[in-house]
Amino acid sequence: MTKYFGSLAIKHPDDLIFGYAPKPVSCGQGLTIGVGQVFPEINFTLPPMLINESNWNEVLSHYHNICENVLARAEKLRVPGIVMEFEHLPPMSMKPELGAEITSLIKNYLLEFYRRTGIPNALRVTVVDLRDADHPPLLRSGQRWEQTREAFILSAVAGADILSIESVGGKEVHDQALMYSDLSGIVASLGILACRDMGWLWDEIVDICKEYDVVPGGDTACGFSNTAMQMAGQGLLPATLSALVRAASAPRSLVAYEHGAIGPSKDCAYEGPIIKAITGVPISMEGKSSCCAHFSPLGNIAGAMADLWSNESVQNIKLLSGTAPEAFLELLAYDCRLFNIAENKNESRMYRDLLVRSDLEQSPEALMLEPQTVLRIARSIAQCPNPYTQTRNAIFTAFKSLQDAVDSNQLKLPSREQTWWSKIPGLLAQIPENENEAIEYLITTYHGVFNPQAYGL
Repeated sequence: MTKYFGSLAIKHPDDLIFGYAPKPVSCGQGLTIGVGQVFPEINFTLPPMLINESNWNEVLSHYHNICENVLARAEKLRVPGIVMEFEHLPPMSMKPELGAEITSLIKNYLLEFYRRTGIPNALRVTVVDLRDADHPPLLRSGQRWEQTREAFILSAVAGADILSIESVGGKEVHDQALMYSDLSGIVASLGILACRDMGWLWDEIVDICKEYDVVPGGDTACGFSNTAMQMAGQGLLPATLSALVRAASAPRSLVAYEHGAIGPSKDCAYEGPIIKAITGVPISMEGKSSCCAHFSPLGNIAGAMADLWSNESVQNIKLLSGTAPEAFLELLAYDCRLFNIAENKNESRMYRDLLVRSDLEQSPEALMLEPQTVLRIARSIAQCPNPYTQTRNAIFTAFKSLQDAVDSNQLKLPSREQTWWSKIPGLLAQIPENENEAIEYLITTYHGVFNPQAYGL
């Protein structure tokens, strides 16, 4: 049954803050997220190497090494709690029993860690969405979907506490629309294709989670808005376009919670603050400590509303101090100490505001994470139950927020942004007003790029 969030769970900017969520989540071994503390969520991966039967023992050795080093460091630093995120690499979802074996390995370490130290912990497993291997993607059928589904089931059986995914529905159209700065295509791919796929997919995931008593964590618009952010960072797209895509991606990620996800959201879902404002679920965020995986204009502001603080993903390689995963766990742990001492000393809002201000004037994308702007976009989404209209509302509201910031000199756009900036009002005016018109636009403009039947069209 689909849940409609018709009002905001968090209505005032003072209440949109790190460590607190109106709907806390309990999971794993004694861990409750969203009741006043921020916990590190350490994310790790293999160094560059093949994954096959001949070197499988070497692969397992890396994960043993990661668990031993990270948890030893966590104990030494006396973290108040920890989440370990195991993100599948494609072969681990294509052969789900491989992902399950590693899940079981990590879970056993966490169970022993809790028994020995009493430190609360949980294991998030993020399955690879294999469905875009087909062109155009079939999404709801075929071998790739069956492998993805089996990866969820075996991960749940093997001991995952939280299940997540970075799903791809609508991306085949969004990628092209992004390259052409086609706002009509961006809004339609997110508000129609991606939202329809999210609804279908998360019904499936939530059913699996219910059967195996696992927390359905959430999804991320990583393949949409983070793609835009990285391209803007390389000078391939305007940063203001990336900011608009960030806002427009929020209704798509909201669908997971409408269909039963309860959080914590994925770390790379920078739309998380909007989701938190609407639903009240705890969110995982990543900022400066994700530089091991990608660069970002959101290094500090991303932490302003975080309940879990993550590093994205770091390879298990040696540094001068130790291994990279244990080093990045230390970075996260010290950040979390600062979050939590600010709360203990009743200085959390001051610290949150400093995090916001440090990035705000530097980036249009950072404005999308500013508390007042977050609530403004969240309200524009919550006032309407239709995902397409939500997406359309979000991008118009984001532009108005950018315009206000530019007019007040809160945000100064570099000269390279000016030509694009002047075109935005005209492009916004071309966005179809209703879903039927948008579907016709998709079929006419992107014929052959996507399979309408895959979206129930």
